[in-house]
Parts: sequence; C-alpha cells; structure tokens
Amino acid sequence: MSRTPTADVLVVGGGIIGLVTAWRAAQRGCVTAVVDPEPGGGAAQVAAGMLAAVTELHHGEQTLLGLNLASARRYPDFVAELTELTGHDLGYRRCGTLAVALDTDDRAHLRELHALQARSGLESHWLSGRECRRLEPMLAPCVRGGLRVDGDHQIDPRRLSAALVAACERAGVVFHRAWAERLSVTGGRASGVVTGDGTALAAGQVVLAGGSLSGRLAGVPEHVLPPVRPVKGQVLRLTVPPRYAPFLHRTVRAVVRGSQVYLVPRENGELVVGATSEELGWDTTVTAGGVYELLRDAHELVPGITELPLTETRAGLRPGSPDNAPLLGPTELDGLLLATGHYRNGVLLTPVTGDALAHALTTGELPAEARPFTPRRFRAAALLEQPA
Repeated sequence: MSRTPTADVLVVGGGIIGLVTAWRAAQRGCVTAVVDPEPGGGAAQVAAGMLAAVTELHHGEQTLLGLNLASARRYPDFVAELTELTGHDLGYRRCGTLAVALDTDDRAHLRELHALQARSGLESHWLSGRECRRLEPMLAPCVRGGLRVDGDHQIDPRRLSAALVAACERAGVVFHRAWAERLSVTGGRASGVVTGDGTALAAGQVVLAGGSLSGRLAGVPEHVLPPVRPVKGQVLRLTVPPRYAPFLHRTVRAVVRGSQVYLVPRENGELVVGATSEELGWDTTVTAGGVYELLRDAHELVPGITELPLTETRAGLRPGSPDNAPLLGPTELDGLLLATGHYRNGVLLTPVTGDALAHALTTGELPAEARPFTPRRFRAAALLEQPA
C-alpha cells in the first residue's frame, strides 16, 4: 500500500459542498486535499439552482429556515468573491420567484404557505391570477393566484461547481481523482482514507461530504455513519429560441396534482424544468414516465413550453436525512466531520456550509447558527428512544 504526504484536512467528496469546504479550509491556512474521481460532479450537475429559502419553506422546518436565510444573505458577497477570484460568471440572478396555484385546492394550499411565511417574518406578496399573468404572460389562463417572492433568487450550479474547482486550485487544494474506499482509523481517531487503487491518504481531519454516498464509506463506525439516503430527481433542460425570448422573467413554480414543478429560466436561454422526487434507492434511470409527468405538469402551468426544443434529460440523487436537514460538523469519532444530508437545499446552503465547516475545522466547534445541525442529534435521539 502506497502512502502520500499528510494533509491537515482531507475532504471526501468533490461536489459543491465538498469543494466549498475545501476552499474555505485552505483559505484559513489548512493544507487541504479532496478525494473524488470527478471534482465538480455530483448532484449539482442536475440541480436547478433555486435559492428559495422562502418558497421552499415547509411546516416543521423553522429551524432549517434560519440556516437557509443565513446562507441566502451571504450569497451576493459569496458570488462576488468567487467571480473576482476566478473570473467565472456563475449565472447568479436576483430575479425573484413566482409560486402559483392552478385550482381551488392549490390556492388554499398556497394561502396556508403565505400565512406560514408571514408568521415566520418572511416577505411575500399575494397576487390574483390576473396579476400573476401580468408578471408572466406565458402562464396558463387558469392560474388562480400566486405568491411573488422577490428575495428568492437563482444560480447556475454547473457554473458554481466549475468556479469552486478553480478557487480550490488557486488556494492550493490538492485533488486526488479516485474513489475513497475506506476510512482509516488510528488510535480511535479518523486518520485518512484508502482509495480504490490502494493509496493511503493521511490527514489530521477528515470531512465526509459524499452527498448521497456518504453513508456507504467503509470503515466508518456504525454509530457515526451518517443516516443519509438517496432521493432521485429527474430534471429536463429546454432551450428558448430567440424568437420566444423572454419566455419567463423569473422562476415559476406550482403544485400540480400534488406534485411540485418548477421552471427556472437562465439568461443564456436555457430553461430548467424539475423535479421528480422518487424514493428508489440508487436508481438514476431517466424514465419516460418521469419526463412525461414533468412536461405534462409544466404544460398545464405554461402551455407554450411544448414549442421549445428538449435538449437534455438527467436524473440525480439528493442526499436526504431523517429530518431533511444537513449534518454539519464533528462526529463522535475524533477527527471525522460531516458535511452532507442537504437534501433539496445543497446549492442554497453552499456558502454557510463552507463557513461553518471551516470554523469547525479550525476551532473544533460549530458556529451558533449551525449547532442545531450537528450529526450528534440523531445519536442523542436514538438514545432517548431506548427503553429504560
């Protein structure tokens, strides 16, 4: 077994969460490495990039809302810093979001969401169907009402991934383009990983940021193995020809027959339509049914979509946790930290995750805003549930 020089921090996983963690750690003076066969890949290649702290609010997720809002507030400076450093255009648009209802039941649901947003101190504006269509003329005539949320923006996750790879390279992060097969544990402490080709990578601290694969790394003690599951999402990409532009001015989303659908227009003419939510294990097959359902629901929302060229169909896996919130920071195994389980908020939570993990790596503690998301919360809950 060959060995490589020791790093202060070794990040397992080169998606946007692993990359931002590595970049911020390197900025704080840590000798940092990333192990991933394809840095910049992962779920971000499929994600739509909605920065939707307000319209993504769900009942029972008020604690997560605080973290989402903290990250959303950081996005303008985060984008400016990355752009200045790398020269990359990240496709960041402060365009707002319009959530609409197509029937009476959907309208009632949206009214409940509006009330929850108001109770949570969030800014959103109720619009009539006519006002919705005035903002977005391509909407179907049957739209019954909607919520305009000016603070929910978007970014292109593929461009974000590429910029983070470039930022890591500029910061001196070393990339090991291989699979991490096993965690190394020495003297009761995480001490690195062994890759698929038998190379032992040693490190002072290891961050497991493998997305939906985070729970499958061999060698991680069972009591600290992250309870992360894959949640399949199918997404479509269409192109808006110049004669149809502007097709949509902002992100538009709705619930159609109980399923969420969203349309995210990029400035480059791309239109992202998503996303299914399927509990099917590790299946990443693009299915005719998934494509049909997305196009059917999108057509009910914006009938003109059927005139656009369909340019790409993809399926990816979101990393879901038991409470749909991320696992951030130190575990019960010394030297092992987690940055995973972000579920549908991975892109939104990128800035705050990088800051929180860098803080934990250099001080040993999470900052206050991230403490509710310690991985230890699941261990504590399991112990409480045990019979006396």
